[in-house]
Amino acid sequence: MLGMGIIMEMKNTPVSTIDEYILQFDLETQKILQDIRKCINEGAPEAEEKISYQMPTFYLKGNLVHFAAYKKHIGFYPAPSGIEAFKQELAAYKGAKGSVQFPIDKPMPFDLINRIVRFRVAENIEHANAKKNKK
Repeated sequence: MLGMGIIMEMKNTPVSTIDEYILQFDLETQKILQDIRKCINEGAPEAEEKISYQMPTFYLKGNLVHFAAYKKHIGFYPAPSGIEAFKQELAAYKGAKGSVQFPIDKPMPFDLINRIVRFRVAENIEHANAKKNKK
């Protein structure tokens, strides 16, 4: 039980890197988070990793996606457009306008996560180019 107290205490400490964020969790959750991180990196290899809103964030010409671990799920935040574009495939999961909850006790849909990330990369690049062309 002592270990859980340390983990709970660490969660209240602000983190500055994704590695620090992941280390707050039990080994099983750490593995899931590392696999999600790898999946996102594969879909957005040029994205910058950072912490935003105290969550792991990938940034490329703007925020791409955020993710976070909770007791019973992984929250994935690809912005409302990412949810809308994959609404049919995400229908099996709880979610909201800009988020989806993947149950921690079920297999993670890595292929779907990767496709959402690639969609968001294209969207951010298109948005940045449109902004640039307006100037």
